Order: sequence, then C-alpha cells, then structure tokens
Amino acid sequence: PEVDALYIGGGFPETHASRIASNADFNSSLRERINGGLPVYAECGGLIYLSASILMDGEHYPMSGVFPMIFEIAHSPQGHGYTVLCVDGDNPFYPTGAVVNGHEFRYARIVNKEDLTGLKTVFAMKRGTGIIDNRDGAVYRNTIATFCHTHALSENVTWPAALVKMASVRVKRHL
Repeated sequence: PEVDALYIGGGFPETHASRIASNADFNSSLRERINGGLPVYAECGGLIYLSASILMDGEHYPMSGVFPMIFEIAHSPQGHGYTVLCVDGDNPFYPTGAVVNGHEFRYARIVNKEDLTGLKTVFAMKRGTGIIDNRDGAVYRNTIATFCHTHALSENVTWPAALVKMASVRVKRHL
C-alpha cells in the first residue's frame, strides 16, 4: 500500500530469510520507493533487510538491495552492548554534532568490506561496534539504516520527529 514514511525495527530477518528473499516484488517495490525519496529509518534487522543479501550456511538470500552490504550470520554475537554515536555526517534525521545513546545486539557481520568503499555513514562510534570500521548509520537519500537501537524518547533522539515531519511533507504533496 501507499505509505509516506517507514520505520523498520529490529529483529532477526535471518529467521525468515527464505520467505523474505522469495518476496521479490515487495523488495523491488520498497527499493524503488526509497530511490524515489521515501523516508525510512531502519534499525538492526531493518539494516539487514535493506542490505544486498544474507549468507547462511553457504546460501545467499537476497534482501531488498538498497545498500550493498552482504551479511553473514555468525554463531556468536558480533555486536553486543551499549553504544554512543556521534553524528558527524549530513543526514535527514539527526543534526550534525548530536551525541546519541543506544544499544546493539546482533549476530550479523559484513563479509564484503572491500566492496563498501563508497558506503556513506553518518555516525562515529564512540562506544560499540557499528557497521564497519567503528562507523554506523548507512545513509542513502532519505534513508538511514543502523545497527544501533535507540529509545524514541531518549535525549538527542530526533529521528521519530524527523520521520513524521518528512511524512507530513509527502502527504501535503499528494493533496
């Protein structure tokens, strides 16, 4: 259905990787809408869903393909604990210079780091692991995808208000 913004929360998409991969029409539709400017905020499992694929037991499961990351699911946590993010890049959800607390818990790790030289990230990890090289918050157009979970009412967490504001602008354009 038509949406004006989307929040993709955490979770474990690898538990349904086959079903997600087989839903190519939806995956393609979401990718097209993001290319068209749909505002999306994605955390952890949402980041994995927006990636190119998940690798499990030697088999690739295509995801939505918004970001070029390929994730492998490990048998032990690859990121676990509290995080502190410093916003150091332009993005539609946080002001540059903001410091945001959160947490990460994941089994996913990137297997194609060498292919990600052009990946734009907007968070410097002061504490935690992040996506790659102590960085988190992959950004593309009006989309941010991060391994870090934040509480919507925490100090300096501005993404919920920004998402609603971007959605309301899209609604007004449709009226």
